[in-house]
Amino acid sequence: MSATGEAIRFWERGRVGYNLALTGLVAAWVIRTWPTFRPEVVAPHLHELVGLAALANLFYCAAYFVEFSFLQSSAPETRRRWRHGLWLAGTLFALLIAQYWIGDEIYPSVLPGG
Repeated sequence: MSATGEAIRFWERGRVGYNLALTGLVAAWVIRTWPTFRPEVVAPHLHELVGLAALANLFYCAAYFVEFSFLQSSAPETRRRWRHGLWLAGTLFALLIAQYWIGDEIYPSVLPGG
């Protein structure tokens, strides 16, 4: 398999774990605060949820820019090693941003009087 094919395969498999991690975070918030979120879980808010999910996946694509900028400049073993670290760091960063966004922007707006 070519280096480009290997990179695409890794990052697209990683996208599944990335999306599961973000979905788990959102599910934890909704389950933990269900009485507050229940009135807001309605069809008119579906487009907002889909938009945020699309934005998260667009940001995931930033990994390709990093990957392909180093594709020619490093040995395959080195790329494989830092690729996993980059995926973990990016996923943790996305979880941090999502946690902040839900806790500071979304949750207060669904509170009574918010």
